[in-house]
Amino acid sequence: MQGKIIKGIAGFYYVNIEGFGIYQCKAKGIFRNQKIKPLVGDNVLIDVIDEGKKEGNINGILERKNELIRPSVANVDQAVIIFAAADPTPNLNLLDRFLILMMRQEVDVIICFNKDDIVSENEIIRLKDIYKNCGYQVIFTSAVMKEGIDSLQELLEGRTTVVAGPSGVGKSSIINLIQPEANMETGNISEKIKRGKHTTRHSELFYVRPGTYIMDTPGFSSLYINEVDKEELKTYFPEFYEYNEECRFIGCQHLSEPDCGVKRALEAGKISPVRYESYKILYEELKNIKKY
Repeated sequence: MQGKIIKGIAGFYYVNIEGFGIYQCKAKGIFRNQKIKPLVGDNVLIDVIDEGKKEGNINGILERKNELIRPSVANVDQAVIIFAAADPTPNLNLLDRFLILMMRQEVDVIICFNKDDIVSENEIIRLKDIYKNCGYQVIFTSAVMKEGIDSLQELLEGRTTVVAGPSGVGKSSIINLIQPEANMETGNISEKIKRGKHTTRHSELFYVRPGTYIMDTPGFSSLYINEVDKEELKTYFPEFYEYNEECRFIGCQHLSEPDCGVKRALEAGKISPVRYESYKILYEELKNIKKY
């Protein structure tokens, strides 16, 4: 039987077989010998050893479309990064770090600002304007008012989506609206292995409908992009691209150099000052990292 790993805890892998349910599986020793570790999101082949108890063994891992390092997951189509529009005030530098992380891993990103029911229309326009030239789709939702959820669901259809964001932004509420059985599935798995559902920070996939999965990830308060060289940082700001050729110097970092196309675009209001300030903060951070 073929299915998808939706969670892995303490050596057990939970495999969803569409139409049959979730099977608790062990990975055969051959994977250890080949130094292959099954990942959440892997499409796998299993042998059922006890249909009544829904238990089996994983005997094959199908070829991966991709493999993310953070979060550790395979076969991802896109990421939805959720921040609150307010309460808490969105940390846009943190959001930019996540965008860089996903861009490095060639994963498309949808930016979702939740709690739009508690902010003004002017604030919604401000947040849209910051990211309008970056190539990212930006949507607004209210989990409390159940607004914008249908639009978000359309973007998830037929895809495996990583959902991430800081704690307190309504991420779990949105996931529960998209997949009301998410909590129930988590509880069932926890009961089976006798562990509380809040004692692990492992990522897991939730089955929404055929071909559609969402992956909850632990809430984060910081992200480090130490693996990025300061000279390549500008390549992760798509709104800079069209102005690079207007810079006098090849290799211009768009900081203190004279006759810089990006800085001219900034002054003309074509690049968000919030994004540019974020770029400067990240560049300074990377410049001060000691490379060994």
